[in-house]
Amino acid sequence: MKTSIATVSISGDLKEKLQAIAKAGFDGVEIFENDFLAFDESPRQVGQMVRDHGLEITLFQPFRDFEGMPEPLRSRTFDRAERKFDLMQEMGTDLVLVCSNVSSVALGGIDRAAADFFELGERAAKRGLRVGYEALAWGRHIHDHRDAWEIVRRADHPNIGLILDSFHTLSRKIDVNSIRSIPKEKIFIIQLADAPLIDMDLLYWSRHFRNMPGEGDLPVLEFMKAVAATGYDGYLSLEIFNDQFRGGSPTAIAVDGRRSLVYLGDQVRRAGNSSLTLPPMPARAEVDGIAFIEFTVDEAETSVLSDRLRTLGFRHVGHHKSKRVDVFRQGDINLVVNTDPDGFAGASYALHGQSAYAMGLWVDDAEAAVARAVALGAERFGQPLDPGEIEMPAVRGVGGGVLYLLDRKSALARIWEIEFDPVDDDTNLRPVGLTGIDHVAQTMKYEELLTWLLFYTAILNAHKTPMVDIIDPAGVVRSQVVENEPGTLRITLNGAENRNTLAGHFIAETFGSGIQHLAFATDNIFAAAAALSDNGFATLVISPNYYDDLEARFGLEPAFTDRLKAHNILYDRDDHGEYFQLYSPTYGEGFFFEIVQRSGYRGYGAANAIFRIAALRRHLRPIGLPKL
Repeated sequence: MKTSIATVSISGDLKEKLQAIAKAGFDGVEIFENDFLAFDESPRQVGQMVRDHGLEITLFQPFRDFEGMPEPLRSRTFDRAERKFDLMQEMGTDLVLVCSNVSSVALGGIDRAAADFFELGERAAKRGLRVGYEALAWGRHIHDHRDAWEIVRRADHPNIGLILDSFHTLSRKIDVNSIRSIPKEKIFIIQLADAPLIDMDLLYWSRHFRNMPGEGDLPVLEFMKAVAATGYDGYLSLEIFNDQFRGGSPTAIAVDGRRSLVYLGDQVRRAGNSSLTLPPMPARAEVDGIAFIEFTVDEAETSVLSDRLRTLGFRHVGHHKSKRVDVFRQGDINLVVNTDPDGFAGASYALHGQSAYAMGLWVDDAEAAVARAVALGAERFGQPLDPGEIEMPAVRGVGGGVLYLLDRKSALARIWEIEFDPVDDDTNLRPVGLTGIDHVAQTMKYEELLTWLLFYTAILNAHKTPMVDIIDPAGVVRSQVVENEPGTLRITLNGAENRNTLAGHFIAETFGSGIQHLAFATDNIFAAAAALSDNGFATLVISPNYYDDLEARFGLEPAFTDRLKAHNILYDRDDHGEYFQLYSPTYGEGFFFEIVQRSGYRGYGAANAIFRIAALRRHLRPIGLPKL
């Protein structure tokens, strides 16, 4: 399978774009005309620059408003085409994209358009060039790939073919099975784009909100299955118009793009009968739970964090045999506190300060999970091992942290016994009854949110939920969840659009994305709250006004509402059950803990977020003021 991307998909000048595209591992590039026109080197020099990066120019685009023009405009379109052909030959590409006419003076008629394309094909053939016709979703007369195919079929010229773009087909909800009957040799290239489902003008939707396959809501996989059924084995290319991508890192967006294509190709191959040739990679990893969360702290902060964990009911159960690393445990929760100044933990502390910088997941096959991640463009992570240590498979996460993968069929299942000496924690604090990690909340800039979603869903057998707006008194935070069917993996991803929100403050003050809070599960939140109180754990104080409204909204008994208020417990309910939430204040620059009781409930308490955020902000130093 060969991969390509249009230069319009990423930011930078043409030179920067080509560097990023080549580094990400693409085979080819579509040269968008405006990127070339804004560049100050000749077509021949651009073509050589592309080849010097090990890339092929898959096509030159776009050629607009061609078919069905009345005279004298018709003659002028052919003159324009000849000039484009000159440029293409100098640049070193043989394919041009002609998009369906949007001009108000264009004349309709399948036969008229077919005749125009036959003549264009004759001219292209004399130069050894090809012409691909694409139906724009907003074309004046042709806005359906079935009509575009009929024009190509009637033109009946070997140098005239079809270009299929998933956005133009799927945005109009055209039956993708109509693609299956198109001869593969008449499909000159496949362009792919996804998009969130938004009810808006097609042109505006296309020009501003496209994203990578797998990042949106369109059935791109079904589109590709239909393409694969034709036997098509040519380039898969990305044509993405997205305001955030244009302002983002070209390297990061290019990596996302290739990851999305490889993931899509793998999905098509696993669906069977695929003509796409892909290096084999393991299936998406099955996640059985969160093995641990690791904090990095310095020596002076260790006792503060350790005491805080003890008041939460955690016991100090292990000390690493050769490093300054400790394990605290409660139920199935393992929290690792790393004060070792060397290695990645020390480097992470130097950059971000105290933070939860690493996460370990229980998967079905750790090495297979890492192999898949690497095949999808992730960077394998490793550090020198001390004698007796086990190598734990890992990759670098999107935000600069580390994602460890463990399985129960290898020595990794005994990592705590092998690498740690047991510790007898003689604390007399009460057990709290926390059983596991319900979910992990990671915060990032909004423009990075799609990258995180794609990273997790491409590697792990999990899906994303619809986006939810979390209302902060200082703005809006966009939130999506990556979760699996059994509920053994839940990661909430919160994209901050400005630094005045609590999430934005966390990113700004910790110099990057990361885990902002951990939600622990309990079977009895009232018992947990009582134990926390006995242990001296300070819970987040919720406004009493919240409880007056809550009682009326859900028709709660006053005695029940009083119990919630007494312990600062928030409450929500959906069609599946109830949800209880209890929070800590913020620590440092916005990190906090949450305790939840889930009784069939499937959400994450989004309705309570505004009240929780308002309360958390009262415990944080005023946003915008300098540190003392």
